[in-house]
Amino acid sequence: MGEGVTLDDLDRRLVAALQLNGRASWSQVARAVEANESTVARRGQQLVDSGVVGVVGVLDHLRCGLGISLQVRLRCRPGAAGAVAEALTELAATRFVTVVTGSADVAAEFVVTDHRDVTRVLVDDLPRPDDIVETESMVVVRKFSAVEEWDTGLLGPRADAILRPDGVLAGHREWHEPERLTELEFAIARVLAADGRASYAQIAAAVGVSGSTAARRVESLVRRGCLRFRTLFETPLIGLDVEFMQWLAVEPAELENVGAQLAKERSTQYVSATTGRFNLCLHGVLPGYGDLYHYMTHVVGALPGVRTADMTLQARTLKRAWVRINPDGTRERSI
Repeated sequence: MGEGVTLDDLDRRLVAALQLNGRASWSQVARAVEANESTVARRGQQLVDSGVVGVVGVLDHLRCGLGISLQVRLRCRPGAAGAVAEALTELAATRFVTVVTGSADVAAEFVVTDHRDVTRVLVDDLPRPDDIVETESMVVVRKFSAVEEWDTGLLGPRADAILRPDGVLAGHREWHEPERLTELEFAIARVLAADGRASYAQIAAAVGVSGSTAARRVESLVRRGCLRFRTLFETPLIGLDVEFMQWLAVEPAELENVGAQLAKERSTQYVSATTGRFNLCLHGVLPGYGDLYHYMTHVVGALPGVRTADMTLQARTLKRAWVRINPDGTRERSI
C-alpha cells in the first residue's frame, strides 16, 4: 500500500463512510461515524487533498448507450507484465488495469463502442504486442453489483441509513432501451468525473446554469441509473490486504442464481456475467491470505453449477474508474 500512509480508526471510518456515499456532506459523515463535525470535515478534506481518497462521478456507459465493457486477461512474456500494464494504462479505452498473479499476468477492462470494435482494440491498438503472449476477452452482458454499491463493513446499519437513504443509489435493474443524455448532462458528468464532490454551485458555474438546475440534473442522472459516484482508495488502508479477481465458469441455468448470491457477499466489490470461457467475473477483497482457503472452499465451493473457478491476486493496480493510480497508491490528479 501507499508508502508511509497510515490511517487511524477515525480515518478508516471516514473512508468507509465515503465508500457508502462519496457525495455525502461532512455533516452527514459526522453523524454516521459519530464524531465532531469540524474534526470530520478537517480530517476528511485532508484525505481527499492528499490523494489517498478520491471521489469521481462515473457514467454507466451501458445504461447510457455509450459502449460496452470488455474484461481482458493477458499473459505476457516473462518480466514484461509491468511494462504491458503501464502501456495499457495510457490507452483512453482502458478503465481498469492491474498486474495479477496466477493464470494471467495482467487484467484490464476496456470500454468499446460495440462488440465489433473489439478486434480494433485487441489487435490494432494493443501496445507492446511482442510482450503479449495471449489475450482472452469477455464482453460484460449483465452487472450484478458494482464497486459503488460495496459496503466495507466498518460501519453499521445506522450509518448506512444516514448515508444511503432511499433512492441515493440506483441498483442494476433490468432495462431494455438505454437512456439518452443531453449535452447539459454530459457537461455536468464531465465536471463530476474530475471531482465527484463538486458542489452544485461549482457545477452550475462550470456549465452555465443555476444551482437548482444543476442539482435537479444530477439527481435525475442518479435516479435513472446513469451516474454513480466511485470512491477511490486502496483497501489495505482499512485492513483489507488481499484484492483478487475470481473467474468462474458456471452452468447457464445457474448463472443468475450464482451472480445474485455472490453480489450479497461482504467480500464482493463487483460481479458481472460475461461471454467467453469464463461467464462470471468478480472483484473481491479479504482481510488476509488466511481467508483465501475458506473463501475458495466455503463461498465458491458452495455455489451450485460452478464448473471452473480460477483466482488471480491483484499485485498492483494502475488504473481505477479511468483514474491513474500512482505507485504509492494515491490517485493521480488531472492538471
